[in-house]
Amino acid sequence: MLKVAWSPAYVLPLPPHHRFPMSKYEVLPQQLLHEGTLHSENFFEPVALTDDQIHQVHDKDYWSRLKSLSLTAQETRRTGFPLSEDLVNREKLICGGTVMCTEYALQYGVAMNIAGGTHHAFVGRGEGFCLLNDIALGARHLLDHKLAGKILVVDLDVHQGNGTASIFSNEPAVFTFSMHGANNYPLKKESSDLDIGLADGTSDALYLSILESNLNTLMERVRPDFIFYQSGVDILDTDQLGRLRVSRQGCKRRDEMVFRIAREGKVPVVASMGGGYSRDFKDIIEAHANTYRIAQEVFF
Repeated sequence: MLKVAWSPAYVLPLPPHHRFPMSKYEVLPQQLLHEGTLHSENFFEPVALTDDQIHQVHDKDYWSRLKSLSLTAQETRRTGFPLSEDLVNREKLICGGTVMCTEYALQYGVAMNIAGGTHHAFVGRGEGFCLLNDIALGARHLLDHKLAGKILVVDLDVHQGNGTASIFSNEPAVFTFSMHGANNYPLKKESSDLDIGLADGTSDALYLSILESNLNTLMERVRPDFIFYQSGVDILDTDQLGRLRVSRQGCKRRDEMVFRIAREGKVPVVASMGGGYSRDFKDIIEAHANTYRIAQEVFF
């Protein structure tokens, strides 16, 4: 059974310029239920992480100042969100959802988080709408409990997974792979174990060819026993921030490629949603919904 982390607390009342991307966390589960891709039993309510769990990845001082709403104005601006208790609690739930997804993925082969993919959060700072790094926290949970020995992060958001790369820069048990827009945010890139920067305007054929070649190589080279998949849909040709020219069908094929290689290799995978900023809201929802449709098709 496909298990999916979701909570009403994923949706926050925010100022108008934040409300548009935030609303996908409410509409996406409704769409998946309406069309029958998912049913109520597929969803589970995540449990917020404890301080001790968060400290396994994030600096204690940073977390203390974040949860007490004591970040400086500059630090808060860097996150992109107005800081609030509800926002901090939301982050704890999202990261708790990804950690719980790791256990479900070990049981069923795949699990997914309606939110997450917060790959711009570093050990001691947040940025780019990311306060805590759910992928890093999920990976650390697996390693600390000896549930995985070699983890592959497949980050296909249009923006480099700079926080994840930094967090695991000296961790040989985690291999970070980021395929992103070379000229997109962040301006200063970190060093993943493998970075592929794509030129503006890269479209389906080239994108999928590069991805397939590298996924096959990494499965042989890394031999992971667990995969985290950051499945941002800001690679779409309709995305306002992405600069790539991947069609919705191409994005769907990307998801299928990742899930099939995991399934064929019998490697559990957790998918987090990541970004998506198309002007037409249905483009965002349909592209994200495709990720769930493909997961059901490939694994169940």
